[in-house]
Amino acid sequence: MLRVGLTGGIGSGKSSVAARLRALGAHVVDADAVAREVVEPGTEALRLIRQHFGPDVIREDGTLDRARLAAIVFGDRDALRALEAITTPAITDRVTTLRRQAPAEGVSVFDMPLLVERGLWVHEHLTLVVDVDADTRVRRLVEQRGLPESDARARIAAQASDGERRAVADVLIDNSGTPEQLAGSVDLVWRERIEPYAANLRDGTRTRRAGRGAVVEPREDWGRRGERVVAKLAAALAPSGVATEVSHIGSTAVPGLLAKDVIDVQVGVRHLAEADRDDFSESMRDAGYILSQGNSGDTPKPGTDPAAWGKRFYGCCDPAQVVHVHVREFGSPGWRFALLFRDWLVHVPAEREAYAAEKRRLLAIDDDTDAYVEAKEPWFDEAWLRAQAWADETGWRP
Repeated sequence: MLRVGLTGGIGSGKSSVAARLRALGAHVVDADAVAREVVEPGTEALRLIRQHFGPDVIREDGTLDRARLAAIVFGDRDALRALEAITTPAITDRVTTLRRQAPAEGVSVFDMPLLVERGLWVHEHLTLVVDVDADTRVRRLVEQRGLPESDARARIAAQASDGERRAVADVLIDNSGTPEQLAGSVDLVWRERIEPYAANLRDGTRTRRAGRGAVVEPREDWGRRGERVVAKLAAALAPSGVATEVSHIGSTAVPGLLAKDVIDVQVGVRHLAEADRDDFSESMRDAGYILSQGNSGDTPKPGTDPAAWGKRFYGCCDPAQVVHVHVREFGSPGWRFALLFRDWLVHVPAEREAYAAEKRRLLAIDDDTDAYVEAKEPWFDEAWLRAQAWADETGWRP
């Protein structure tokens, strides 16, 4: 199923977005509701809370006195860590159970206020952030919830910053307008991003680059997009123990360089045969990446063993961005050159400018993507030698 993480600062209107997604057909799991459920009377978590914090945090009717418990843990890191050690495993288990109840080919939304703070966004195919400036949220908290302004600002300050949330957001949903505008924004995301992504996952369809006009001027979001892809892939592959590193490579990893709007990522493995294991391919598929059959090697560079340039190639199912994942053996020529080429262009402006000039020259001849990629190979052969010389001179190591 497609996994969607939904978050936003207090007062952002995240609950309204969750309700709209539920109405559109998503299976929504509310982390706050689960947090309340796991400490209901008779639960193991409530028993442990009473044991650790004493009977005063339990009301006469056997329910948790949240206000009294909050007063104990507020400002006391040790007490807060003790509480989290009790509740987090219970919440995690319950959330996992509830998300598994979603239809296998449906959309599972995890409505989680602390998705960023806990680093849980890396396990979602898409991260949706409801975006509203802090002053607007303060006003809403004061007017709609009756909070004192100082309390509202303190709660906002205790959460992730707007910048931290935006950095991990695949989709920003602006909720500075009317409820009708918010519903329209959610509907648009559902129609143009979520539904097609879920369908691509179901059908095993990867998003392909454009045939023409694929090369564009530098985009400011390439670095952030690359970081998100790397973090999610690293999290997805960690259980298999196969990947040695995950890196953003290619032209979109070089600031200021025009490029195809493609996030290229390299996954290093100890042995290429490990990438053919079922657990590796299943982890990639679960993360939203489809193996490309027949694409099993790079073009060998001069003076190297052609047999050393093998790889596996995956494409992403996300309809809104093209992501290519190159799985190469750690220490192989292809693995090394991908990292060297990126760093060489970053640190040698003249070479970066020369590459940009070559790109523009070839595009003027034919902007067909396949023809353009093939036409660059002779330049790459020469660049291979110059990059190697730079590595020797500077002592560069991957």
